[in-house]
Parts: sequence; structure tokens; C-alpha cells
Amino acid sequence: MSPSFFFVVVSAWSLALMLAAAARGAEEEGGGGCLGSQKCGDLNISSPFWIIQGQADKPCGPLDYQVYCNNSTGVATLRSSTDSGFDIINISYGDRTMLVFDVHKLARLNNSTGCSIPVFNTFAKLPITFTISPSNHNLVFYNCTEAPPAEQQQQLGLVETRCGNNTFARLGGRFHGEGDYDKYYLEGCSRNSTVFLPVLEPPDGKANASRYVELVGGGFLITWDLPPPVTSSGKFTLPETIRIKFV
Repeated sequence: MSPSFFFVVVSAWSLALMLAAAARGAEEEGGGGCLGSQKCGDLNISSPFWIIQGQADKPCGPLDYQVYCNNSTGVATLRSSTDSGFDIINISYGDRTMLVFDVHKLARLNNSTGCSIPVFNTFAKLPITFTISPSNHNLVFYNCTEAPPAEQQQQLGLVETRCGNNTFARLGGRFHGEGDYDKYYLEGCSRNSTVFLPVLEPPDGKANASRYVELVGGGFLITWDLPPPVTSSGKFTLPETIRIKFV
């Protein structure tokens, strides 16, 4: 068995156990504090998402769908993307889509005294129950040893960021995650420091790399899978999307 195959098997079954435990916890909680729908600011947080307010709270659903609500600001944060992860702008339950933005990356770009470009790809922070929509575009950040030639900058639409130090932003085509590395590689720019962020086209339709801070703040679209069913006996049914067959 290859190491990568073993990792997929372990990850899939770890997810299965986690979801089953969370769902059983919600059933045990019953009507004791678990609400079918709650408000957080202007957002309606409904199944499969649920709000947690304190560390001692019992789970009311799968942990990947846990939302923290800051009651003083009315801001909802998807907790499975880490505490400083994705703030939720809007949710469409019919389409199973969520508009979010990366709090940490926006803070790095907006820092007036220590501005720095992002260092991790956005898709690395999402659990496997969520997918970045292909409706998003690629916003690529480069950390280069020296500035690319002016002609190349113009041809590719490269814009030097306000963070300086030969860091550049480029707006590309549709977002395809890790498969985009070779397509957007630039000689003289560290491959390990090339970071991909999904962004949506702004309402005015005028998307370009010079608006990189605005684009990051405008958020990106993700979709989610429905939680797997748990039978009345508490047994967990592994969904087809992560089911592993042994041969």
C-alpha cells in the first residue's frame, strides 16, 4: 500500500468517525440547547450549520459545519477553517453555496506597518466537505528574487504589491487549485512562495490585479456536501464521495 493511499484511507475514516460522533452528540443533546435555526447578524444559520458560543458547548452537528457568532459584531466565522479563518458574508441553502473571505490574508495585506503577501494557499484551510467553486478566479501572489522585465509585467498583468520587496499580484483565469502551479510559474519567483487565492469578479465587472486588496475582501464562493446520514442505531454510513474500496 502506497503512503498516499494509506493517508487517504486514514483521512476518510477519521472524517467518518468525527462526523458520526458529532451527530450522535447532537442526538443525545436533543432539545437541550440545539436550535434548528439561529440568527447571527443578518445571517440565518440553519442545518447543516450550527452555532457554538463556548468551548464547553456540546456539538449540535458535524464539526466541519460549526459556526462561531461574534454577538457584538454580528460576524459569523466558519470554525472548521481555523479561528481566524473564513468570515461568512452570505449563505444560499438552496444552492449549497457560501460567500466567505479569508480574514488572515486580508489582515496581512492591510497591515499598515508590516504588510506582507499571503504565504498559504486558501484551499489548504478548507476541510474536504467544502469545495472552492470554479466560478472564482485565480489571484496569484509572487515573491521574486528580482522584478520580472517590464515587458513581461505588462504582458501578464503583473502588479507590484504595496508590500514591496519584489512581490507581485496577478489575476488569472478560473480557479483550479493545485493544478494551476505549472500554468502560473514565473522564473525568478519562488515556487514555494507562489500563493493562489480564489476571488470573485467585483459587481462592476472590472477585475484587475491592482485591486487585489478589494478582491480578497470581496470574498470567494465555496460549496458544501450534505453531511452523511446517521441511522437511528447510531451507525454511520460512509458517503460515496469518500468511500474506499479495498481490493
